[in-house]
Amino acid sequence: MILNLTTIQTMALAVLVLYLGKFINNTFKFLKENCIPDAVTGGTIFSILTLIGHETGIFSFIFEDTLREVFMIAFFTTVGFSASIKLLKKAGIPVLMFLLAAVGLAVLQNVFGVAMAKFLHINLLIGLATGSLATTGGPGTAGAFGPIIEQFGAQGATMVAMATATYALIAGSIIAGPICKRLIKKHELLEKKNGNSTFENSGSKSEFLSAKRVLPTGFQIVIAMGAGSLISNFLSSLGLVLPPYIGAMFAASIMRNMSDYSGKFEIDLDIISIIGSFTLAMFLSMTLMSFKLWELKELALPLILMLVGQTILMGAFAYFVTFNITGRDYDAAVMTGGHCGCGFGTTPKALANMEALTEKYLPSPKAFFVIPIVGGLFIDFFNAAIITFFINLVK
Repeated sequence: MILNLTTIQTMALAVLVLYLGKFINNTFKFLKENCIPDAVTGGTIFSILTLIGHETGIFSFIFEDTLREVFMIAFFTTVGFSASIKLLKKAGIPVLMFLLAAVGLAVLQNVFGVAMAKFLHINLLIGLATGSLATTGGPGTAGAFGPIIEQFGAQGATMVAMATATYALIAGSIIAGPICKRLIKKHELLEKKNGNSTFENSGSKSEFLSAKRVLPTGFQIVIAMGAGSLISNFLSSLGLVLPPYIGAMFAASIMRNMSDYSGKFEIDLDIISIIGSFTLAMFLSMTLMSFKLWELKELALPLILMLVGQTILMGAFAYFVTFNITGRDYDAAVMTGGHCGCGFGTTPKALANMEALTEKYLPSPKAFFVIPIVGGLFIDFFNAAIITFFINLVK
């Protein structure tokens, strides 16, 4: 039996899959503690059900997922609005140093992924699918770039990328604690910790949502998406292989910096964040529930080897590079744990790692200032450029 769903039905099913994921995450503490997104949990379970249906021949789905790309572009447009040059200047050296570490890791993750693929005699683009688009980028970036890689003949790249991203969400937590504990003990950082800090945890202002706030922000996102499509078309005409959202991200960043420097109009980042969360959830759910897991059979062993290798790379980089480049002190150790989260998962995972560390040891306002700025605002922008470069290099 083939179930052919329309655009509206596909979107409605995606919401049900989200609720399924939310229920499962709330039921099993392990999933909630590891910050697994509802879309990842629900989408994975649904794709397993479709695998059973396919293998038994009982049922299968055909989705009309036109809106998936719209949600994807809208989400990455909201990311573009966070790219503020003014904020980067204001944040100073600590943010710049951690950004350098994050960018360096993203490059190495791609180099390692491609090298492993060559060693295992599989498509180099499959190796790239286990690189920074899934590890540093997380499920959102993995779902966006996977289909682009598949266009060049790397069958199953999206599933490999999403599997890597899901694995990284868990592994990033597992390796963070032991690494930070080792650093703190080896360098006697608790004894050297200075109680004074020039950093403060930023508070968030709470205001009621209203049409006056939501509508202008929604219109700004749509304008950036429209302008971005023109930019993407122009760049594609030059022969560059780019994801469809790159232009929108760039347009949004221009609008953000125009707002910062001119003061002629405002960008409501609270509303931007809310819209970003909604569009990301819908995009991930629609991507994951359409997985064809039966296409992963031949890649099982190579994927396991590449995931183990990426885990070792993440741990070694955090221990030897991130800690040293961010100051070799207690705050640097906490940021190292955070990097295991956002370099091998997502920014919420990084914050969860640091929260666990500071609860056990001492507070670190500096780490909680630096990590969200880099992981939540800037690294996605740089990572998209890095991934695009490697795709054009390897294709």
